[in-house]
Amino acid sequence: MANKKKPAEQPEMIKKGYSANRRMIHVLVAVCLMFLSLVTYLLYFNMFEAREVAANPYNKRQWEDERFVKRGNIYDRDGVLLAETVVDGDNRTRRYPKGNLYSHVIGYYSRVYGKSQLEMAYDKELLGHGDITINFNELRSGYDLNLTIDHDLQQYAYSQLSGRNGAIVALEPATGKVLCMVSYPDFSPNAKTLEQNWSAIVEREDSPLLARATQGLYAPGSTYKIATAAAAYESGRMAETFQDTGVFEQDGMKVANYGEKAYGELGLKRGFELSSNFVFCTLGYEMGAQKVLKKAEDFGINQGFSFDIATSKSRIEYKKMVDADSALVSIGQGQLLMTPLHVAMMGASVANKGKMMQPYLVNSITTASGVTLATTRPSMAYQPMNQECALYLDELMRGVVANGTGTGARISGITVAGKTGTAENETNKDHAWFVGYAPAEDPKIAVAVLLEYDGGAGGSNAAPIARRVMQKYLQ
Repeated sequence: MANKKKPAEQPEMIKKGYSANRRMIHVLVAVCLMFLSLVTYLLYFNMFEAREVAANPYNKRQWEDERFVKRGNIYDRDGVLLAETVVDGDNRTRRYPKGNLYSHVIGYYSRVYGKSQLEMAYDKELLGHGDITINFNELRSGYDLNLTIDHDLQQYAYSQLSGRNGAIVALEPATGKVLCMVSYPDFSPNAKTLEQNWSAIVEREDSPLLARATQGLYAPGSTYKIATAAAAYESGRMAETFQDTGVFEQDGMKVANYGEKAYGELGLKRGFELSSNFVFCTLGYEMGAQKVLKKAEDFGINQGFSFDIATSKSRIEYKKMVDADSALVSIGQGQLLMTPLHVAMMGASVANKGKMMQPYLVNSITTASGVTLATTRPSMAYQPMNQECALYLDELMRGVVANGTGTGARISGITVAGKTGTAENETNKDHAWFVGYAPAEDPKIAVAVLLEYDGGAGGSNAAPIARRVMQKYLQ
Protein backbone atom coordinates (compact mmCIF):
# COMPACT_ATOMS: atom_id res chain seq x y z
CA MET A 1 0.00 0.00 0.00
CA ALA A 2 1.44 3.39 -1.04
CA ASN A 3 2.51 5.62 1.79
CA LYS A 4 0.48 8.77 2.13
CA LYS A 5 2.18 12.06 2.90
CA LYS A 6 1.56 13.31 6.29
CA PRO A 7 -0.62 16.39 6.49
CA ALA A 8 2.20 18.15 8.32
CA GLU A 9 4.46 17.94 5.22
CA GLN A 10 2.02 19.78 2.89
CA PRO A 11 2.69 23.36 4.08
CA GLU A 12 6.41 22.77 3.51
CA MET A 13 5.79 21.72 -0.09
CA ILE A 14 3.51 24.72 -0.63
CA LYS A 15 6.29 26.96 0.71
CA LYS A 16 8.81 25.48 -1.71
CA GLY A 17 6.40 25.88 -4.63
CA TYR A 18 5.70 29.51 -3.67
CA SER A 19 9.44 30.23 -3.43
CA ALA A 20 10.05 28.74 -6.87
CA ASN A 21 7.20 30.80 -8.30
CA ARG A 22 8.65 33.96 -6.80
CA ARG A 23 12.03 33.25 -8.39
CA MET A 24 10.37 32.69 -11.75
CA ILE A 25 8.46 35.96 -11.39
CA HIS A 26 11.69 37.82 -10.51
CA VAL A 27 13.44 36.35 -13.54
CA LEU A 28 10.47 37.24 -15.75
CA VAL A 29 10.39 40.82 -14.41
CA ALA A 30 14.15 41.16 -14.96
CA VAL A 31 13.83 39.88 -18.54
CA CYS A 32 10.92 42.27 -19.18
CA LEU A 33 12.89 45.21 -17.77
CA MET A 34 15.89 44.37 -19.96
CA PHE A 35 13.63 44.05 -23.00
CA LEU A 36 11.92 47.35 -22.16
CA SER A 37 15.33 49.03 -21.71
CA LEU A 38 16.46 47.71 -25.10
CA VAL A 39 13.29 48.92 -26.83
CA THR A 40 13.58 52.33 -25.09
CA TYR A 41 17.22 52.70 -26.19
CA LEU A 42 16.40 51.69 -29.78
CA LEU A 43 13.56 54.22 -29.89
CA TYR A 44 15.80 56.94 -28.43
CA PHE A 45 18.63 56.06 -30.83
CA ASN A 46 16.35 56.16 -33.88
CA MET A 47 14.68 59.40 -32.84
CA PHE A 48 17.70 61.40 -31.62
CA GLU A 49 21.02 59.81 -32.63
CA ALA A 50 20.55 57.75 -35.78
CA ARG A 51 20.74 60.73 -38.16
CA GLU A 52 23.94 62.02 -36.53
CA VAL A 53 25.59 58.57 -36.58
CA ALA A 54 24.53 58.04 -40.20
CA ALA A 55 25.98 61.43 -41.15
CA ASN A 56 29.24 60.88 -39.26
CA PRO A 57 32.06 61.09 -41.82
CA TYR A 58 33.81 58.15 -40.16
CA ASN A 59 30.80 55.84 -40.62
CA LYS A 60 32.11 52.95 -42.76
CA ARG A 61 28.60 52.24 -44.04
CA GLN A 62 28.78 55.49 -46.00
CA TRP A 63 31.90 54.39 -47.82
CA GLU A 64 30.16 51.13 -48.74
CA ASP A 65 27.26 53.14 -50.23
CA GLU A 66 29.70 55.23 -52.26
CA ARG A 67 30.93 52.24 -54.22
CA PHE A 68 27.83 52.66 -56.38
CA VAL A 69 27.70 56.45 -56.55
CA LYS A 70 29.61 59.09 -58.47
CA ARG A 71 29.67 61.92 -55.93
CA GLY A 72 28.06 65.16 -57.12
CA ASN A 73 30.03 68.14 -58.41
CA ILE A 74 30.30 71.55 -56.76
CA TYR A 75 30.20 74.76 -58.82
CA ASP A 76 30.48 78.49 -58.17
CA ARG A 77 27.55 80.76 -59.05
CA ASP A 78 28.62 80.99 -62.71
CA GLY A 79 29.22 77.29 -63.24
CA VAL A 80 32.96 77.23 -62.54
CA LEU A 81 33.87 73.67 -61.42
CA LEU A 82 35.20 73.60 -57.84
CA ALA A 83 34.99 69.88 -56.96
CA GLU A 84 34.34 66.68 -58.90
CA THR A 85 34.76 62.91 -58.66
CA VAL A 86 36.92 61.18 -61.26
CA VAL A 87 36.01 57.51 -61.84
CA ASP A 88 38.72 55.12 -63.03
CA GLY A 89 37.45 51.54 -62.88
CA ASP A 90 36.79 50.82 -59.20
CA ASN A 91 38.70 53.91 -58.07
CA ARG A 92 36.98 57.14 -57.08
CA THR A 93 39.17 60.23 -56.77
CA ARG A 94 37.77 63.49 -55.43
CA ARG A 95 39.44 66.32 -57.32
CA TYR A 96 39.62 70.00 -56.39
CA PRO A 97 40.66 72.00 -59.48
CA LYS A 98 41.25 75.20 -57.49
CA GLY A 99 43.67 73.65 -55.00
CA ASN A 100 43.74 75.15 -51.50
CA LEU A 101 41.40 78.04 -52.36
CA TYR A 102 38.21 76.38 -51.05
CA SER A 103 39.72 74.18 -48.36
CA HIS A 104 37.77 76.03 -45.64
CA VAL A 105 34.52 76.20 -47.64
CA ILE A 106 34.21 72.91 -49.52
CA GLY A 107 36.54 71.06 -47.14
CA TYR A 108 38.15 67.68 -47.74
CA TYR A 109 37.05 64.11 -48.55
CA SER A 110 39.25 61.33 -47.17
CA ARG A 111 38.65 57.66 -46.41
CA VAL A 112 41.11 57.98 -43.53
CA TYR A 113 40.06 61.31 -41.98
CA GLY A 114 36.46 61.59 -43.15
CA LYS A 115 34.89 64.74 -44.55
CA SER A 116 34.61 68.39 -43.58
CA GLN A 117 32.74 71.60 -44.43
CA LEU A 118 30.34 71.32 -47.41
CA GLU A 119 31.60 67.82 -48.20
CA MET A 120 30.29 66.75 -44.78
CA ALA A 121 27.27 69.05 -44.40
CA TYR A 122 25.82 68.10 -47.80
CA ASP A 123 27.03 64.50 -47.86
CA LYS A 124 23.56 63.00 -48.47
CA GLU A 125 22.86 65.39 -51.31
CA LEU A 126 26.24 64.80 -52.93
CA LEU A 127 25.55 61.05 -52.71
CA GLY A 128 22.10 61.51 -54.24
CA HIS A 129 20.26 59.96 -51.30
CA GLY A 130 16.54 59.91 -52.02
CA ASP A 131 17.06 59.49 -55.77
CA ILE A 132 14.42 56.99 -56.93
CA THR A 133 15.36 56.97 -60.63
CA ILE A 134 16.27 53.60 -62.10
CA ASN A 135 19.86 53.28 -63.32
CA PHE A 136 20.81 50.49 -65.70
CA ASN A 137 24.47 51.38 -65.29
CA GLU A 138 26.29 50.23 -62.19
CA LEU A 139 27.00 53.82 -61.07
CA ARG A 140 24.43 56.48 -60.30
CA SER A 141 25.24 60.18 -59.94
CA GLY A 142 24.85 62.23 -56.80
CA TYR A 143 23.37 65.72 -56.80
CA ASP A 144 25.38 68.85 -57.64
CA LEU A 145 25.78 71.91 -55.41
CA ASN A 146 25.67 75.37 -56.98
CA LEU A 147 27.22 77.92 -54.64
CA THR A 148 26.62 81.65 -54.17
CA ILE A 149 30.37 82.29 -54.33
CA ASP A 150 31.88 84.33 -57.16
CA HIS A 151 35.07 82.42 -57.99
CA ASP A 152 36.83 85.44 -59.49
CA LEU A 153 36.17 87.43 -56.31
CA GLN A 154 37.25 84.49 -54.13
CA GLN A 155 40.53 84.25 -56.02
CA TYR A 156 41.07 88.00 -55.85
CA ALA A 157 40.33 88.21 -52.11
CA TYR A 158 42.78 85.37 -51.52
CA SER A 159 45.49 87.30 -53.35
CA GLN A 160 44.81 90.35 -51.18
CA LEU A 161 45.73 88.48 -47.99
CA SER A 162 49.17 88.01 -49.54
CA GLY A 163 50.03 85.13 -47.24
CA ARG A 164 48.95 86.96 -44.06
CA ASN A 165 46.91 85.05 -41.48
CA GLY A 166 43.32 86.21 -41.41
CA ALA A 167 40.01 86.14 -43.23
CA ILE A 168 37.94 88.05 -45.78
CA VAL A 169 34.16 87.63 -46.03
CA ALA A 170 31.91 89.34 -48.58
CA LEU A 171 28.11 89.18 -48.49
CA GLU A 172 25.20 90.46 -50.54
CA PRO A 173 23.43 92.56 -47.87
CA ALA A 174 19.86 92.17 -49.16
CA THR A 175 19.97 88.35 -49.38
CA GLY A 176 22.79 87.01 -47.20
CA LYS A 177 24.50 85.30 -50.15
CA VAL A 178 28.18 84.68 -49.47
CA LEU A 179 30.11 86.20 -52.37
CA CYS A 180 33.54 85.13 -51.14
CA MET A 181 34.91 83.62 -47.95
CA VAL A 182 38.65 83.20 -47.57
CA SER A 183 40.67 81.98 -44.58
CA TYR A 184 44.44 81.74 -44.33
CA PRO A 185 46.54 79.71 -43.63
CA ASP A 186 44.94 76.88 -45.57
CA PHE A 187 45.84 73.34 -46.68
CA SER A 188 45.60 71.02 -49.67
CA PRO A 189 42.26 69.15 -49.60
CA ASN A 190 43.64 66.48 -51.95
CA ALA A 191 43.11 63.23 -50.02
CA LYS A 192 46.53 61.70 -50.73
CA THR A 193 48.39 64.89 -49.79
CA LEU A 194 46.24 65.38 -46.70
CA GLU A 195 46.75 61.83 -45.45
CA GLN A 196 50.51 61.95 -46.00
CA ASN A 197 50.89 65.26 -44.15
CA TRP A 198 48.14 65.02 -41.51
CA SER A 199 50.42 64.92 -38.47
CA ALA A 200 52.46 67.89 -39.66
CA ILE A 201 49.28 69.86 -40.43
CA VAL A 202 47.58 69.30 -37.06
CA GLU A 203 50.79 70.07 -35.16
CA ARG A 204 51.41 73.42 -36.84
CA GLU A 205 51.10 76.36 -34.46
CA ASP A 206 49.22 78.50 -36.99
CA SER A 207 46.34 75.95 -37.18
CA PRO A 208 45.77 75.67 -40.96
CA LEU A 209 42.70 73.45 -40.42
CA LEU A 210 40.93 76.28 -38.58
CA ALA A 211 38.42 78.05 -40.84
CA ARG A 212 39.10 81.52 -39.49
CA ALA A 213 36.17 83.15 -41.32
CA THR A 214 33.57 80.94 -39.64
CA GLN A 215 35.25 79.33 -36.63
CA GLY A 216 37.90 81.82 -35.53
CA LEU A 217 36.81 83.94 -32.55
CA TYR A 218 38.41 87.36 -32.13
CA ALA A 219 37.87 90.61 -30.25
CA PRO A 220 36.18 92.72 -32.96
CA GLY A 221 37.68 95.98 -31.71
CA SER A 222 36.09 99.21 -32.85
CA THR A 223 34.02 97.56 -35.61
CA TYR A 224 31.69 96.72 -32.72
CA LYS A 225 31.04 100.40 -32.12
CA ILE A 226 28.34 99.92 -34.78
CA ALA A 227 26.28 98.01 -32.20
CA THR A 228 27.11 100.48 -29.43
CA ALA A 229 26.05 103.42 -31.63
CA ALA A 230 22.77 101.60 -32.29
CA ALA A 231 22.18 101.30 -28.53
CA ALA A 232 23.05 104.99 -28.09
CA TYR A 233 20.56 105.96 -30.83
CA GLU A 234 17.81 103.95 -29.14
CA SER A 235 18.68 105.64 -25.84
CA GLY A 236 18.29 109.09 -27.44
CA ARG A 237 21.92 110.12 -26.94
CA MET A 238 22.75 111.32 -30.48
CA ALA A 239 22.93 115.02 -29.56
CA GLU A 240 25.25 114.66 -26.56
CA THR A 241 28.82 115.96 -26.46
CA PHE A 242 31.78 114.44 -24.64
CA GLN A 243 35.00 115.98 -23.35
CA ASP A 244 37.51 113.44 -24.65
CA THR A 245 40.63 113.54 -22.43
CA GLY A 246 42.24 110.61 -24.25
CA VAL A 247 41.78 108.17 -21.34
CA PHE A 248 38.54 106.73 -19.94
CA GLU A 249 38.88 106.06 -16.21
CA GLN A 250 36.23 104.38 -14.06
CA ASP A 251 36.16 101.78 -11.26
CA GLY A 252 39.95 101.46 -11.34
CA MET A 253 39.96 100.78 -15.10
CA LYS A 254 41.86 102.88 -17.65
CA VAL A 255 41.24 102.71 -21.40
CA ALA A 256 43.18 104.96 -23.77
CA ASN A 257 42.33 106.04 -27.28
CA TYR A 258 44.36 104.49 -30.09
CA GLY A 259 47.72 106.25 -30.06
CA GLU A 260 46.66 107.90 -26.77
CA LYS A 261 45.16 110.85 -28.64
CA ALA A 262 42.93 113.33 -26.78
CA TYR A 263 40.25 114.79 -29.06
CA GLY A 264 38.64 117.36 -26.77
CA GLU A 265 34.96 118.14 -27.23
CA LEU A 266 33.24 115.60 -29.47
CA GLY A 267 29.72 114.73 -30.53
CA LEU A 268 28.70 111.10 -31.10
CA LYS A 269 29.11 111.35 -34.89
CA ARG A 270 32.63 112.72 -34.76
CA GLY A 271 33.51 110.31 -31.95
CA PHE A 272 32.44 107.45 -34.25
CA GLU A 273 34.43 108.83 -37.20
CA LEU A 274 37.58 109.14 -35.08
CA SER A 275 36.82 105.88 -33.24
CA SER A 276 37.13 107.50 -29.82
CA ASN A 277 37.39 104.86 -27.08
CA PHE A 278 36.68 107.59 -24.54
CA VAL A 279 33.28 108.37 -26.08
CA PHE A 280 32.20 104.76 -26.50
CA CYS A 281 33.48 103.52 -23.13
CA THR A 282 31.54 106.40 -21.57
CA LEU A 283 28.40 105.43 -23.47
CA GLY A 284 28.73 101.76 -22.57
CA TYR A 285 29.40 102.46 -18.91
CA GLU A 286 26.51 104.92 -18.57
CA MET A 287 24.00 102.81 -20.52
CA GLY A 288 24.86 99.91 -18.21
CA ALA A 289 25.49 96.20 -18.53
CA GLN A 290 21.86 95.20 -19.09
CA LYS A 291 21.31 97.52 -22.07
CA VAL A 292 24.70 96.73 -23.64
CA LEU A 293 24.11 92.99 -23.30
CA LYS A 294 20.59 93.29 -24.72
CA LYS A 295 21.86 95.14 -27.80
CA ALA A 296 24.60 92.51 -28.28
CA GLU A 297 21.94 89.80 -28.26
CA ASP A 298 19.86 91.82 -30.76
CA PHE A 299 22.84 91.47 -33.12
CA GLY A 300 22.97 87.70 -32.52
CA ILE A 301 25.79 87.62 -29.93
CA ASN A 302 25.27 84.60 -27.61
CA GLN A 303 22.44 83.54 -29.96
CA GLY A 304 24.08 82.06 -33.06
CA PHE A 305 22.58 81.58 -36.53
CA SER A 306 22.20 78.72 -38.99
CA PHE A 307 24.71 78.32 -41.80
CA ASP A 308 25.66 75.69 -44.37
CA ILE A 309 28.87 74.76 -42.54
CA ALA A 310 29.93 74.72 -38.89
CA THR A 311 30.40 78.11 -37.24
CA SER A 312 31.56 79.22 -33.81
CA LYS A 313 29.02 81.23 -31.82
CA SER A 314 30.01 84.85 -31.25
CA ARG A 315 29.73 85.43 -27.53
CA ILE A 316 30.29 87.53 -24.43
CA GLU A 317 31.99 85.30 -21.90
CA TYR A 318 31.30 87.16 -18.65
CA LYS A 319 29.32 85.02 -16.21
CA LYS A 320 27.82 88.27 -14.95
CA MET A 321 28.41 91.61 -16.68
CA VAL A 322 28.85 94.75 -14.62
CA ASP A 323 28.95 98.34 -15.91
CA ALA A 324 32.77 98.36 -16.12
CA ASP A 325 32.59 95.23 -18.32
CA SER A 326 30.04 96.94 -20.55
CA ALA A 327 32.49 99.81 -21.15
CA LEU A 328 35.00 97.34 -22.60
CA VAL A 329 32.41 95.41 -24.60
CA SER A 330 31.20 98.70 -26.09
CA ILE A 331 34.56 99.17 -27.82
CA GLY A 332 34.76 95.53 -28.92
CA GLN A 333 37.17 94.42 -26.20
CA GLY A 334 36.85 92.61 -22.88
CA GLN A 335 35.33 89.16 -23.15
CA LEU A 336 33.51 89.81 -26.42
CA LEU A 337 34.49 87.47 -29.27
CA MET A 338 33.13 87.39 -32.81
CA THR A 339 33.75 85.52 -36.05
CA PRO A 340 34.65 87.49 -39.21
CA LEU A 341 31.45 86.16 -40.81
CA HIS A 342 29.37 87.64 -37.99
CA VAL A 343 31.19 90.99 -38.22
CA ALA A 344 30.37 91.06 -41.95
CA MET A 345 26.72 90.35 -41.08
CA MET A 346 26.74 93.22 -38.57
CA GLY A 347 27.91 95.66 -41.24
CA ALA A 348 25.51 94.22 -43.80
CA SER A 349 22.56 94.73 -41.44
CA VAL A 350 23.14 98.49 -41.55
CA ALA A 351 23.32 98.35 -45.35
CA ASN A 352 20.07 96.35 -45.39
CA LYS A 353 18.11 98.96 -43.38
CA GLY A 354 18.34 97.12 -40.09
CA LYS A 355 17.70 93.54 -41.22
CA MET A 356 20.44 90.95 -40.66
CA MET A 357 19.97 88.22 -43.25
CA GLN A 358 20.75 84.56 -42.76
CA PRO A 359 24.02 83.91 -44.63
CA TYR A 360 24.15 80.99 -47.06
CA LEU A 361 26.60 79.29 -49.41
CA VAL A 362 24.47 76.83 -51.39
CA ASN A 363 22.19 78.57 -53.87
CA SER A 364 20.65 75.44 -55.38
CA ILE A 365 20.88 71.65 -55.61
CA THR A 366 20.51 70.07 -59.05
CA THR A 367 20.69 66.64 -60.63
CA ALA A 368 23.50 65.73 -63.02
CA SER A 369 21.09 66.43 -65.89
CA GLY A 370 20.42 69.95 -64.59
CA VAL A 371 17.00 69.52 -62.93
CA THR A 372 16.70 71.82 -59.91
CA LEU A 373 15.69 69.97 -56.75
CA ALA A 374 15.99 72.78 -54.20
CA THR A 375 16.73 76.51 -54.14
CA THR A 376 17.62 78.53 -51.05
CA ARG A 377 15.29 81.40 -50.28
CA PRO A 378 16.72 84.41 -48.41
CA SER A 379 15.50 84.75 -44.83
CA MET A 380 16.11 87.13 -41.96
CA ALA A 381 18.20 86.00 -39.01
CA TYR A 382 17.71 89.06 -36.76
CA GLN A 383 16.46 92.61 -36.87
CA PRO A 384 18.91 94.35 -34.52
CA MET A 385 17.59 97.86 -35.25
CA ASN A 386 14.78 99.68 -37.00
CA GLN A 387 15.14 101.44 -40.34
CA GLU A 388 15.60 104.90 -38.79
CA CYS A 389 18.47 103.66 -36.63
CA ALA A 390 20.08 101.96 -39.64
CA LEU A 391 19.90 105.20 -41.65
CA TYR A 392 21.58 107.04 -38.76
CA LEU A 393 24.37 104.42 -38.60
CA ASP A 394 24.74 104.60 -42.38
CA GLU A 395 25.45 108.32 -42.01
CA LEU A 396 28.06 107.63 -39.32
CA MET A 397 29.74 104.91 -41.38
CA ARG A 398 29.89 107.12 -44.47
CA GLY A 399 31.60 109.73 -42.30
CA VAL A 400 34.25 107.21 -41.20
CA VAL A 401 35.33 106.67 -44.82
CA ALA A 402 34.92 110.30 -45.91
CA ASN A 403 36.46 112.08 -42.91
CA GLY A 404 37.61 109.58 -40.32
CA THR A 405 39.79 106.53 -39.70
CA GLY A 406 38.56 104.67 -42.80
CA THR A 407 39.75 106.94 -45.62
CA GLY A 408 41.78 103.99 -46.93
CA ALA A 409 38.48 102.44 -48.11
CA ARG A 410 37.50 105.34 -50.40
CA ILE A 411 36.61 104.44 -54.00
CA SER A 412 36.58 107.19 -56.60
CA GLY A 413 33.03 107.86 -57.79
CA ILE A 414 31.45 105.42 -55.30
CA THR A 415 30.20 106.21 -51.79
CA VAL A 416 31.60 103.71 -49.27
CA ALA A 417 30.40 103.29 -45.66
CA GLY A 418 32.51 101.46 -43.09
CA LYS A 419 34.10 101.09 -39.69
CA THR A 420 37.69 100.37 -38.76
CA GLY A 421 38.86 98.32 -35.81
CA THR A 422 42.15 97.66 -34.04
CA ALA A 423 41.71 94.95 -31.42
CA GLU A 424 44.16 94.33 -28.61
CA ASN A 425 44.96 90.76 -27.55
CA GLU A 426 47.30 88.88 -25.26
CA THR A 427 50.19 88.83 -27.77
CA ASN A 428 50.47 92.66 -27.90
CA LYS A 429 50.12 92.39 -31.69
CA ASP A 430 46.75 93.92 -32.56
CA HIS A 431 44.22 92.41 -34.94
CA ALA A 432 43.43 94.84 -37.78
CA TRP A 433 39.76 95.01 -38.85
CA PHE A 434 37.54 96.75 -41.36
CA VAL A 435 33.86 96.23 -42.18
CA GLY A 436 32.00 98.22 -44.81
CA TYR A 437 29.72 98.22 -47.83
CA ALA A 438 29.20 99.93 -51.19
CA PRO A 439 27.65 101.71 -52.95
CA ALA A 440 26.17 103.22 -49.80
CA GLU A 441 23.07 104.46 -51.70
CA ASP A 442 22.22 100.95 -52.97
CA PRO A 443 24.54 98.40 -51.29
CA LYS A 444 25.57 95.44 -53.44
CA ILE A 445 28.42 94.10 -51.30
CA ALA A 446 29.43 94.14 -47.64
CA VAL A 447 32.98 93.12 -46.72
CA ALA A 448 34.74 92.25 -43.47
CA VAL A 449 38.54 91.98 -43.37
CA LEU A 450 40.50 90.54 -40.43
CA LEU A 451 44.29 90.54 -40.33
CA GLU A 452 45.21 88.30 -37.41
CA TYR A 453 48.02 89.51 -35.10
CA ASP A 454 48.83 92.10 -37.74
CA GLY A 455 50.22 94.68 -35.34
CA GLY A 456 48.88 97.58 -37.42
CA ALA A 457 45.75 99.71 -37.47
CA GLY A 458 42.55 98.65 -39.21
CA GLY A 459 42.35 101.93 -41.11
CA SER A 460 45.79 101.65 -42.67
CA ASN A 461 46.06 97.87 -43.13
CA ALA A 462 42.59 96.30 -43.44
CA ALA A 463 40.58 99.15 -45.06
CA PRO A 464 42.59 99.23 -48.34
CA ILE A 465 42.04 95.48 -48.77
CA ALA A 466 38.30 95.92 -48.31
CA ARG A 467 38.35 98.78 -50.81
CA ARG A 468 40.01 96.66 -53.47
CA VAL A 469 37.65 93.71 -52.91
CA MET A 470 34.58 95.97 -53.18
CA GLN A 471 35.99 97.70 -56.24
CA LYS A 472 36.75 94.37 -57.93
CA TYR A 473 33.19 93.15 -57.38
CA LEU A 474 31.49 96.38 -58.44
CA GLN A 475 33.51 96.48 -61.65
